[in-house]
Amino acid sequence: MATKSYRPKLPVQQLAILAVARFAEPLAMTSVYPYLPEMIASFGVPKKDIAKWAGATSAVFSVAQSITAVPWGRASDKFGRKPVIMSGLLCTMTLFIIWGMSTSLKMAIIVRGLQGACNGNVGIIRTMVAEMVQERELQPKAFSIMPLVWSIGSVFGPAFGGLFAKPAQQLPGLFGDSYFFKKFPFALPNLLAGIVFLVSVTTAALFLKETLQSKRHSRDWGLILGQRIKEAFKDQPFRRQQKLRRYSLQDAEASAPLLQADGTSKSATITRKGTRLEKPITPSMSVVFTRQTVINLVSYTFLALHSVAFDQVLPVFLNYPPEEHTPETTSLPFFFSGGFGLNSGRIGTIFTLYGITCGAIQFVLFPPLCKRYGVLTCFRVCVLTFPVVYFVLPFTVLIEDLHLRYAALLAAMITKAFAVIVGFPCSTILLTNSAASLSILGTLNGFATTFSALGRASGPALAGLSFSWGVKNNMIGAPWWILGLIAAVGALPVWMITEGDGPTAGSSDSSDAEDGDEDAIVFDEEEEEEDGLTGSADASHSAGLAQTGPKDTCSTNYGTVR
Repeated sequence: MATKSYRPKLPVQQLAILAVARFAEPLAMTSVYPYLPEMIASFGVPKKDIAKWAGATSAVFSVAQSITAVPWGRASDKFGRKPVIMSGLLCTMTLFIIWGMSTSLKMAIIVRGLQGACNGNVGIIRTMVAEMVQERELQPKAFSIMPLVWSIGSVFGPAFGGLFAKPAQQLPGLFGDSYFFKKFPFALPNLLAGIVFLVSVTTAALFLKETLQSKRHSRDWGLILGQRIKEAFKDQPFRRQQKLRRYSLQDAEASAPLLQADGTSKSATITRKGTRLEKPITPSMSVVFTRQTVINLVSYTFLALHSVAFDQVLPVFLNYPPEEHTPETTSLPFFFSGGFGLNSGRIGTIFTLYGITCGAIQFVLFPPLCKRYGVLTCFRVCVLTFPVVYFVLPFTVLIEDLHLRYAALLAAMITKAFAVIVGFPCSTILLTNSAASLSILGTLNGFATTFSALGRASGPALAGLSFSWGVKNNMIGAPWWILGLIAAVGALPVWMITEGDGPTAGSSDSSDAEDGDEDAIVFDEEEEEEDGLTGSADASHSAGLAQTGPKDTCSTNYGTVR
């Protein structure tokens, strides 16, 4: 019988479902950028203080998220990833709709804080990806998917915010007579995003599989309903034929003998495993916080701080009215002022182009770059790029030619997009591979969310305060130069990072293969007929064990073979 080779494959179906569940959040979060300055101004805030309060609004979200991220991560380790993700989506949807109907600065800040406190999905989704994909050669692709989803959401989000904010004014033919949208001019983009949230929650409930080992085999009524919905839309004869020819985890478990090669009863093995999984051990802090995980957390926090602060203060900079640069008002290199004077619609267009660029970089450039140069090398190049962009960007307002000014602005934004889109997944991969075991990933990513949220809180707050100070003191570049210094300091720990072997190196945990076409093993030859199915599977399994060295890892439908 011919020997069949192993080739790991991404669990595309489950990653796609997770991406759908993830999509609503970047859509919602980035849709506020174009209209946030106008929203704060509508509360009666003076023009010179808008940047300060815009930063405070973002800061309170991140502070609240940092406080609750670890409890959410612990909850996902105890109750499962899926229910926690769905809870976060439902809470975010409800509060985001309320946010669009804010009538005062106090209400907006309180609702924004509740949004942060009720959503810990960032770290949990990252944990699910790590549990789904343990093969190192697949990690760059797998960990680039969620940032790609963020980029796609960043394309549609600003378009939502820029086009549908103030609909009574921008679309008078449709909403000019609406009392509701006159009273709540920023509600429409939030209501539209709420529909997307409903789609995300429904998709996750019906089709997303649990990845936490101790909860993976628990009954999931959502999956059962989703399976029946899929069966209702499938051709039944064709499906029955597929079941006979398809090799999956269920087929292996059903067709394998009760006694394995070593004479151990399979039912006894499952019972012992089940008993062990029912009592997950809570990891100690000494296991979570090793030297490398701490260094990775520090570098990730710095990255979140200055990159999110950039995205927060940029719309305020673009919205700030331009000024004429004369010898009396300009003293290079530091003393000058003025912005671009753009409204929410044009800012939304710029951010849409920015999002499209991020998506293209993520999809086209990131995987081959990481494959050729390595994750750590790419990350080091990115952290050196940020300070240069931040120091140069404010000087774009000094360019008199309008077309050249916008070209310079877009060039700076695209360069920053490249650095952030490559940098974030690289940092995530390095952090994941610094973990000693899959059992601590939920907790570790919870702390990563906490620390990065502290960075995302302090960054926009600091940038907003420095922007207001710079406006008053004729130094519009102050926030950018401060971010440049922070980025330069944050680049130092990156040179102390070493690439780890990944959590599979110290853990026996592994993710199940998906049903259908999503098997963790891809056979190079044709599937054999039903009568030879079990035998060929056992032969392939034995061949894989015989060819695998003590330090090698290959995935099988029974788990990770080492």
